[in-house]
Amino acid sequence: MSTYISAENLGHSFHDNWLFKNLTIGINRGRRVALVGINGAGKSTLLKILSGSLKPTEGKVAQSKDLNVGYLEQDPHFKGAISISDYIFHADNIQQQLIRRYEELLENDPDNMKEMDKVMEEMSEIDAWEYEYKIKTILGRLDIHHLNQHISTLSGGQKKRLALAKLLIEDPEIYILDEPTNHLDIDTIEWLEKLLTEGSKTILMVTHDRYFLDNVCNEILEIDRGKIIPYFGNYGYYLEKKAEREASDEATFQKNSNLLRKELEWMRRQPKARGTKSKSRIDAFYDLEAKTKDRGGKENVELSVKVSRQGNKIMEMHHISKGFNGNTYIKDFSYTFKKGDRIGLAGKNGSGKSTLLNLITDGLQPDSGEIIKGETTVIGYFNQAGLSFKEDERVIDIVKNVAEFITMADGKLISASALLTLFLFPPVKQYGMVSKLSGGEKKRLHLMSILIKNPNFLILDEPTNDLDIDTLNVLEEFLTNFPGILIMVSHDRYLLDKLTDQLFIMEGQGKVVIYNGNYTSYRIELEEAKQQNKKPATAAPSQVESPKKAKLSFKEEKEFEGLEKEIADIENKLLETTEALNKINIDPKELTQLTDKITYLNKQLDAKTSRWMELGEIKEA
Repeated sequence: MSTYISAENLGHSFHDNWLFKNLTIGINRGRRVALVGINGAGKSTLLKILSGSLKPTEGKVAQSKDLNVGYLEQDPHFKGAISISDYIFHADNIQQQLIRRYEELLENDPDNMKEMDKVMEEMSEIDAWEYEYKIKTILGRLDIHHLNQHISTLSGGQKKRLALAKLLIEDPEIYILDEPTNHLDIDTIEWLEKLLTEGSKTILMVTHDRYFLDNVCNEILEIDRGKIIPYFGNYGYYLEKKAEREASDEATFQKNSNLLRKELEWMRRQPKARGTKSKSRIDAFYDLEAKTKDRGGKENVELSVKVSRQGNKIMEMHHISKGFNGNTYIKDFSYTFKKGDRIGLAGKNGSGKSTLLNLITDGLQPDSGEIIKGETTVIGYFNQAGLSFKEDERVIDIVKNVAEFITMADGKLISASALLTLFLFPPVKQYGMVSKLSGGEKKRLHLMSILIKNPNFLILDEPTNDLDIDTLNVLEEFLTNFPGILIMVSHDRYLLDKLTDQLFIMEGQGKVVIYNGNYTSYRIELEEAKQQNKKPATAAPSQVESPKKAKLSFKEEKEFEGLEKEIADIENKLLETTEALNKINIDPKELTQLTDKITYLNKQLDAKTSRWMELGEIKEA
């Protein structure tokens, strides 16, 4: 197998700190590799070095002769190109220049039939039509339409999509991608997944999107304390082997395995897992659960900032409509928020998600209709623009400017420094300057500055951009236990599945429908609906459709209802038994009894869940 890129004894320092030293890495043809590690570990820096755009402080990088490298960076540069056409089409590529001329004629001078016929004839002579279709498909899927538009007028998200479009059109021998899913809607992410897994593409990427990582990559390289640790499998395999590695080091295991275990426990219960026939995948997660629990847990991170008291009236939206420049984004939408609402906003880019959030936060006023906010409702809005920090300000001062001490859910006061530590800012970072933080760390600091104001109505607009997977675990831990209202816009399907149980689906032309369930459930239903030529179980905002009539017998109906409670009881027993394992100086005999009990409970849970799925399929048929 030919090696495209190899690096020996790489070392790089940043702000007088070594990100890594003595790294050796090779990327062979056909490998699809994800690079993972905490914020600040040097992932983006390593991508730059391997792509050839940054010289390392130490070591050397070798690329195979005439290798065509496609590098997508987080903040793309356009090398002097003025318009989209200038950037997309190579001047020395005859096919591309003919396609450029054809597309520009279509957009700017479609009635010039003489010139149009000439260009079309030339395209036929060099078989450029298939290439033209490919280019048009890629540009269309990435929402790029006006080729004469100046790049300087594009937003940050549009620039990232433009850079991705050029890379996909060129189809390089190796794709080096830094957060490729940022600024893409979910439909486009799923399309990109299929594109990248076609053929035998060679890929090296950094992404926080766990579903995307799991579906695209067949190998993972973890940067951990300056070293590279390889895992030859997808994300699920990585989780399993990482836990095994950490289990061999008791001290590391005690510190890090709890969040890993919780993530795995959730993944096995997600609708995607329950609806799939890949039992071996589910079994792998069960096996890992047993391995982690047998070794004991860790000190749990409890980020439980006090939430402002919530009255009975939270927020009511009555027949809201909003449009701009002749386009309607919200039309006659009504909803009354209730305690415990956990809502995900889904829809293509430009479908009105941000408009709805701005209406809720009073950033916009509706064209018609009324929004009534409860007197006790305190909104916290984490948006994509983020918070502007002074680069010469210390991290701890950002928090202290809001509050010296923060009240936790149990009424205890903790210092700003203690809260920063819970949010993965160790003392050395707390007393450093904001300028030394990575993009993800600044996002985390922005989130903290919102949470310490004790909101009870939390809105998160793309919270995962620039955050590493470990940080997302801590954020998810907090949001899972957040008792207030949660509304979230995210292209991260994993996060939507885990944290929301209801969707507002923005279908365009102002239509907003409500779906009771998470995103994967919705997609499964959507696919089934396509096959059966029926609509998924969405409902108009004013009313939610009633469930279909069950086709179970009376006895089976009672059994189905009882299984829900039995499964919950078994899960509670598993939790209690696991906590018992955490006791210090546990007796060996008791340890054996507890581990045997966990094995028995897991088998029971498997059997009950299988029966629940079987009856559920009959009920929904």
